[in-house]
Amino acid sequence: MNDPQSELRSRLWNDTPEPAGSDGRTTTYESAVLEQYRLYVEMADRVSARRALANSFFLTLNTGIVTIAVTVGKSPPERAAWWLAIPLLAVLGQCFAWFYLVRSYRLLNSAKYQVVGALEERLPASPFWRAEWWALGEGTDRSRYWPLSHIEQWIPILFALTYVLGFFVATFA
Repeated sequence: MNDPQSELRSRLWNDTPEPAGSDGRTTTYESAVLEQYRLYVEMADRVSARRALANSFFLTLNTGIVTIAVTVGKSPPERAAWWLAIPLLAVLGQCFAWFYLVRSYRLLNSAKYQVVGALEERLPASPFWRAEWWALGEGTDRSRYWPLSHIEQWIPILFALTYVLGFFVATFA
C-alpha cells in the first residue's frame, strides 16, 4: 500500500531542476517554489475565510428562524400544527446543506494544508507542517488543540435537533 503523503509528493512536484549553472537556474526555481508556497497558503486562508462567511450566514439564518418560531410559539394555534411539517422539512434541509458545506470545507482545507506541508519540504523552514502542527499534537491531543471544523459540524446538527424537538412540542403539546 502506498503512503498517501508519498503519493501527494509524487503528484505535487515536477522534475527537479538541474544543478545551478552560471545562469542561476536553481535560484529561479527556489524563488518559484517560494512564490507558489505564498500563493497556496493565501488560497488556503481564503477557503477558511469563505467557510467562516458561510457559517455566519447559516448561523444568522437559523438564529432568525428560532427567534420567529419562539415569537409565534408564544400563542400557538388551537388545533394540531401538522402544517409545521413543511417548514420543518425546509429548515432541516438547510441544516443538512450547512452540515455538508462545513464538511466539504474541512476536507478541502485538510487537503490544502497537506500540500502546504509538501511545499514546505522544499523551503528552509517548515513552520506549519513540522513545527506548528507538531506543537498542536497533530490534531490528536484535544487538550492541546481541537480542530474547529469538527466543532463547527455540530452546530447544524444542534439546530436540526432543536427544530425537530420544537415541532414535536408544537404538535403534541
